[in-house]
Amino acid sequence: MSHRKASQNYDDVIERIKKKGNVPEHVGIIMDGNGRWAKQRGLPRTEGHKAGIDSVRAVVEAAGEIGVKALTLYTFSSENWKRPKSEVSALMSLLVQTIRKEINDLEKKNVRLMAIGDVDALPYAPRMGIKNTIKRLSKNTGLILNLALSYGSRQEIIQAVKQIGRKIQSGVLDPDDINEELFSQHLQTYAIGDPAFIIRTSGEMRISNFLLWQIAYSELYVTPTLWPDFGKKEFFQAIEDYQRRERRFGKVSEQLEL
Repeated sequence: MSHRKASQNYDDVIERIKKKGNVPEHVGIIMDGNGRWAKQRGLPRTEGHKAGIDSVRAVVEAAGEIGVKALTLYTFSSENWKRPKSEVSALMSLLVQTIRKEINDLEKKNVRLMAIGDVDALPYAPRMGIKNTIKRLSKNTGLILNLALSYGSRQEIIQAVKQIGRKIQSGVLDPDDINEELFSQHLQTYAIGDPAFIIRTSGEMRISNFLLWQIAYSELYVTPTLWPDFGKKEFFQAIEDYQRRERRFGKVSEQLEL
């Protein structure tokens, strides 16, 4: 797999992307296909998840190299709790191992960690691992790596509605003051803004309850590549595809030229 070849040099590609200029500040990725990757090789599904860690490492590095400000990875959805207990347990163990293994490298690369979702629903070890790592990397000023853990966008929206409702109930907020900006302030991603670009691997044509409010105007990119086969090369190809697009936000091309 291309992203495991440490000798591969992407300097020319990185320079070309930077020169083009319109690098998306916030990229979201629905990392899909780990199970299928393992099945194709006659391996347990957990081996696909382990192989996917290499892709995370490669994409985090690539995003930092081209100046992406925030990278949100759909790591574990609220629906994933419905998977077989053995797989969920293996995923939680893998999360703990990965945090321990990667923290020094993330610190070296000046990466800051965030997490959205119901992090408190995680078992003790991964929960504390995530919280301690967020604290340790909190002063870093480079790429923000945002992990969506036990995350569901509908649940996030309901939580935002409840928060706003309580403010109205207590007299702090007038219903007429509610607008898109105010609503966005009650979402967990408010500090990093909405993603300009969403990548989904494995060819599935759905959003899977990921950042539903935030991606209203995001550019979408679906690749048949399974997540463990997605590395720097594939990430840079996706970014260059984004750079060729015209983002109109409801306007026509002629209006953008004014």
